[in-house]
Amino acid sequence: MAPAEVAYSQKLGPHPSYIQVAKPFVFEQKIQGQIIATGANPQREDTFRLQGVQWIDDTRRALQLPVRTFDTAVIYYHKFRLVHRDTEYASTDAAAAALFAACKIEDTLKKSREILCAAHNLKTSSPSEHLAPDDSVFDGPSKTIIGLERLMLEASGFDYRNRYPQKYLIKLGRRCQLDKDVVKLAYKMMLDLYRTFAPLKVTSSAMSFACLELACRLLSKQEDHLAAFDKTKWRVPRAHVMEGMLDLLELYTHFQKATELGSQYTIERFISIRIALNQEAEELRLPRFGEWSEVKGNRVVKGLKTPKTPITPASPSEVRVNGKAGDVASPATLSPRSAGSGRRGGARGQEGTVRFMLDGVQARSEKEVVAEYFRDEFEEYEVEVEEEVAPRVSLASEERRREDRRDGRNGQRDGYRARHERGFKRPRR
Repeated sequence: MAPAEVAYSQKLGPHPSYIQVAKPFVFEQKIQGQIIATGANPQREDTFRLQGVQWIDDTRRALQLPVRTFDTAVIYYHKFRLVHRDTEYASTDAAAAALFAACKIEDTLKKSREILCAAHNLKTSSPSEHLAPDDSVFDGPSKTIIGLERLMLEASGFDYRNRYPQKYLIKLGRRCQLDKDVVKLAYKMMLDLYRTFAPLKVTSSAMSFACLELACRLLSKQEDHLAAFDKTKWRVPRAHVMEGMLDLLELYTHFQKATELGSQYTIERFISIRIALNQEAEELRLPRFGEWSEVKGNRVVKGLKTPKTPITPASPSEVRVNGKAGDVASPATLSPRSAGSGRRGGARGQEGTVRFMLDGVQARSEKEVVAEYFRDEFEEYEVEVEEEVAPRVSLASEERRREDRRDGRNGQRDGYRARHERGFKRPRR
């Protein structure tokens, strides 16, 4: 018996691996698209974000960790929340996993039990209720944190290139010859700035200029020192500085009690500064968000629309956003599938391996080389075929044929009309 013929698609071999390039910056348009794609509630999204960052800040202070660990942990926490839905994890577990991963990256090693123990002891008022890190209460949460650590690194693309804008802020304060109270106020603003998505959108120098300028405006002093400073060497666009300041002012206006500095000033003070910055942006024609490109169709996410079908590493890859398999807003294009999902494989429904790379040029070159072996080539040509044409029937013969078919079969007039014309009479009984 002859072997069965193998389909052409099965002769090509395994599918090439999917390459995910790490993204050190994520702009506002992409952030809003990912929030919609994960199905997050816009009203509760800010609350969950602030709670997680506050948990990281309180725990790292209890453990006496440096500020660079806080910066790295918050960045990983933001990127993780942009990929995974809020219903898949608890905000405290994600914050603990981000701090646990940041401690390893920044070489300030802390065990998962120590992080959980420090967070637990912060909730208790009396020292007699404090627990030790080796307590059996932390067995289950410790395993959860270790499991989330891998997803945390996958969501960031295994990118360990972290930024610490505090050192740029101190250098700029010295270069501009600003007072210590201005620099200290800007330093506190920098910690509050990490409660927003600004660290994902702008550079460290842009964040430093934004915090220093906003501190000068709040204290109403030394604004001319910062304005006269030559910013050409730093290559910081005014739009990015304006975006950082407006993000901070929105945080202080809407979530004043959830910040470290917001309760020290009145809300009217922040609103007046915000009005002045909006007027300046209108005069200079600066956009509210930098690097924003209008998308044709109804996929522009300036206003949050109806949440789409979420795609996360823990959900099946057959479901796509609005039925489109190639939707760029889908988180399936950002992170691979988790171990607990139904099917194993890479992102975007592929069964190949997910490879994480840092160099985008190398990733594009590899894709071009691999695409040569998976390209379907078609050749178009025309063939002339002679067909016999049936003879045409005249209209008179067609009408005669229809009448014959109506009266009887095979053209014989044996129907009622034909018998009546021949004088057929029905016999009487």
